Amino acid sequence: MKKTILGAAALAGVLAALAGQAFAADMPSRPYAKAPAYTAPAVVYNWTGFYVGGHLGGAFAGNNSLQSSDARFLGGVQAGFDYQFTPNWVLGAEAQYSWLGGGTNNNLIFPAGTVVTGRVADQIGSVTGRLGYTWGPALVYAKGGYAWRDGNNIGMTVAGVPQAFTTSGNSKDGYTVGAGLEYLFAPNWSAKAEYQYYNFGNTTVTAGPADTVGARFRNDEHSVKVGVNYRFGWGGPAASRY
Repeated sequence: MKKTILGAAALAGVLAALAGQAFAADMPSRPYAKAPAYTAPAVVYNWTGFYVGGHLGGAFAGNNSLQSSDARFLGGVQAGFDYQFTPNWVLGAEAQYSWLGGGTNNNLIFPAGTVVTGRVADQIGSVTGRLGYTWGPALVYAKGGYAWRDGNNIGMTVAGVPQAFTTSGNSKDGYTVGAGLEYLFAPNWSAKAEYQYYNFGNTTVTAGPADTVGARFRNDEHSVKVGVNYRFGWGGPAASRY
């Protein structure tokens, strides 16, 4: 009896092993899954932060101005702050100061022989807001705000003799508008090219030699400049977007 039970148990084990092999043979093979291709993270640039820099360029007065319309050298410094939002717009504020040189005084001769001399301004500055649109490392922007210069001093002579006269108008304070393109070319560094127009109103002769009374001159400047900015707290791409 004992031998019969042991034999039956052995037979059951053999049958179970055979059944397991048959089940395994009927199972489908595991499909091969290819690893996804590597996608480089997108670079996100960030314009938010303070900056300081310098610029070089040229300036010239407009028509009907007491200043010479010859191009003059321009060089100076700027500082500002930008804030990037939503996500491609940049809002900022900037203060800029420039030295002007290389120009000559402008002499106008009136019908009765009165000579009016206008001295060229040698300092100019502005405090502006600016709004720009950025894509990648590039930013195109427009700007506008308050402008200042060191004045437009004039003199009058008749046959070389200085004449007394009075004028109206403020030739030192005005407004400015402009536009430019800026580019982030290295961590913390950007370069820009910019056009800026300055308007300081009009100067009108209210009293003096008869041939000059009522004469009116526009006080304005055009400038074209290139510059470089160092941006604090901007160490390159702001983040990697996967």
